[in-house]
Amino acid sequence: MTDQQAPVFQIQRVYLKEASLEQPNSPAILLEQESPTVDIQLGVNAAPVAEGVFEVTVTATVQTKIKDKTVFLVEATQAGIFEIRNLPQEQMSQIMGIACPQIVYPYLRGNVADLIQRGGFPPVHLSEINFQAMFEQQQQQAGAGADAPQLVTQ
Repeated sequence: MTDQQAPVFQIQRVYLKEASLEQPNSPAILLEQESPTVDIQLGVNAAPVAEGVFEVTVTATVQTKIKDKTVFLVEATQAGIFEIRNLPQEQMSQIMGIACPQIVYPYLRGNVADLIQRGGFPPVHLSEINFQAMFEQQQQQAGAGADAPQLVTQ
């Protein structure tokens, strides 16, 4: 194989693309004694940026409520830019749906916990995720031949 045909997988950059914290019912909701419920939504998306260069994002939405009132809502998107070349399409999908999110996700976990803590709350630690299982579930739902992953889990 020449250098032009050798497989390439390189991390170009990992960055926090977007983050927000909302406390729409503060300060009154902070005086409530009841424990809040926590709902966490995760999503993965991949998109081409240039020839052989892709952005893979992992998004988390964390919402806590007491009864029907929001205590806080955090939305954060962590992104990575990856150079991926000279791989078969099946491997490309797996790398963008499994390997890239596994690289990006720990940064998202830390940023979400930090943002929540800076908002005055105990940090919410996102669980470890099996991106291979998520990817396989998405592939089954989409049928064979799906392109770039667009995974959403609850």
